[in-house]
Order: sequence, then structure tokens, then C-alpha cells
Amino acid sequence: MKGKYHITIENRRIRYEFTIRRNITVIRGDSASGKTQLLEMIRAFNRQNGDSGVTLQCGVPCIVLDSVRWEYTLASLSQSIVFIDEGNPFVSSDEFARTVRSSDNYFVIITRDSLPNLPYSVDEIYGIRTSSKYAGLKKTYNELYRLYGNVSSGQLPLVKMAVIEDSNAGFEFFDAVLQNRLPCVSAGGKSAIPALLRKEAPDRMILMIADGAAFGAEMENIERLMEAGYKIALYLPESFEWTILSSGLVDDTETAEILAHPEDFIESTKYTSWEQFFTALLIQKTDKTYLRYSKRKLNRVYLQEKERNAILDTMSALGPLLE
Repeated sequence: MKGKYHITIENRRIRYEFTIRRNITVIRGDSASGKTQLLEMIRAFNRQNGDSGVTLQCGVPCIVLDSVRWEYTLASLSQSIVFIDEGNPFVSSDEFARTVRSSDNYFVIITRDSLPNLPYSVDEIYGIRTSSKYAGLKKTYNELYRLYGNVSSGQLPLVKMAVIEDSNAGFEFFDAVLQNRLPCVSAGGKSAIPALLRKEAPDRMILMIADGAAFGAEMENIERLMEAGYKIALYLPESFEWTILSSGLVDDTETAEILAHPEDFIESTKYTSWEQFFTALLIQKTDKTYLRYSKRKLNRVYLQEKERNAILDTMSALGPLLE
């Protein structure tokens, strides 16, 4: 399954409207924030259709998956958007994670917990808020809003160290371009970042650089550290490979079209996260060229002045650190 899907769900009192772009979307929020009501409206529409008083508009079926025999129910679904309520213990299981990775459905998971088994994007973690009265009527209009932003330029002059998620090509690049400005440390993987930040961040500002396309599960831990007073600035592009592709070094019409709307090209049964897709695309596009890319070890051509500057131009959020 690929593409983006605009969903409108409403009854006489309330309307939800949002767009799903990836195979995994997470909705968070406290009780009484509208999450349960959203799922009840989807259930009512599917049970009673026109007699439910609920209107649901979407280009594919929207289904609520419950815990009873969830494996069998999910096996019968295809090309659907599957909503899952919090409190279903199977969501954190390895079996569910394996199923998601091979599924041709999209998943919208309502949970207050992080899901470390699933590689979801920081850009697809949402809350629900009541924004206004809709169209002057009495029904309430609810919308999804992103919970996490990106690096604040005001923090950058205070940064004393950079923590890089990986230890391969991405780390080699940042270590090389930042070596005269501040030290870089590899976390050796996203799951190790919170512990490294607890060690390094209490007394100095740390810039954390990670692949946002698969970093969603770690954000709750990072948020807790920041709330506790740890000094952390975040830079979370889709991935290092996405950054290279966005630099214009790979200059062809197909790449430009993919970058403009990647959701139309990324098949969920093949790529669980967009980071995987952009890595495969960059390897394919640079094969047998001087830009040949390997995730394991950086091709030193990317540190040549022209190529390095093209990549750095896409990192405007890092501004002062790259001047």
C-alpha cells in the first residue's frame, strides 16, 4: 500500500479531518482528548453504515482492530487503514511488529507508550485538539497536530557536542564537517541515544542528529530528558540518504518527483520506514557513478568541496554550526 489518504469522519456533533501519509501513524493524548470517540465513530460506521449517523469518507476502508483474534482479522484485511486503540497488549509484541512489516495496510495506533519494535517517524506522531466550531455550526471540529518539531536555531550557539545516531556513513560525514567546531560522538544506534544523552547533556548543550523517519519510538525518552532539564537540540531529517538526495547531486526528473511526494512511491510491504526506501534509492541512483553510496562506509567523494557544500546547503536548520 502506498499513497496518502484524506479521512473525514463526522456525525451531528463532531468532525475529524486528517491525512495519513505513511504506513505507521501514532496518536497520543490524555483521556478525554477525543481518541476513543474517533474509534467509536469508525466502529459505528462499519457496523451500521447509513443508520449510524456517522459519515466516513476515505479512499480505502477504515477498520478498528480489536484484541480478540487480531491475527486472523488482520490477515483478512488488505489495502485498508487499520486503527488500533490503546490498551491492546498485542501492539507491543514482536509478532505484531513482524506483521506490520509485511502488511499492505496502513496502521493508526492510539497509544501513550512508545513502540520500540516499530520504526515510525517523528513526523507521524500526533495529538488531537479541538480547533474551532466547524463551518459556523454547533459540531466541534477536531484535527490532528504534530507533537514534535525540529532544532531551534537559538540553541545552536550554545552547542558543545554532537551526538550522531549511527556509526557509519552519516557519522563519518558529520564528524568530518563539524570536527573544527565541536566534537562528534556516535551513539551506535538509536536505542543507545537516551543513555548517552543522560551522560553528556546535564552540563552542556548537546546537538542530537538522527534519522527522523524511524526515530519516533525514542522521542518520548528524549522529551522526558528535556523536561528534566537536560540541554538537547534536535536535528531530525528523514535520513542522511534523504539529505544527499535532496542536495541535487543526484539530478534527474524521477528523483525530483519522488522527493516532492515520496508517499506515492514507497510501498509499505517492501519498506517499513522511509529511511529504508531512501537508502535503497540512493544506492540505486549512484551505482556505477563516482557518487557510489554505501551505508557502511562513506565514499570520500562526499567530502570534496562541491559535494560537501551541496549537502550542507540542505541543512539550513544547522546554520551557525556549518558556517
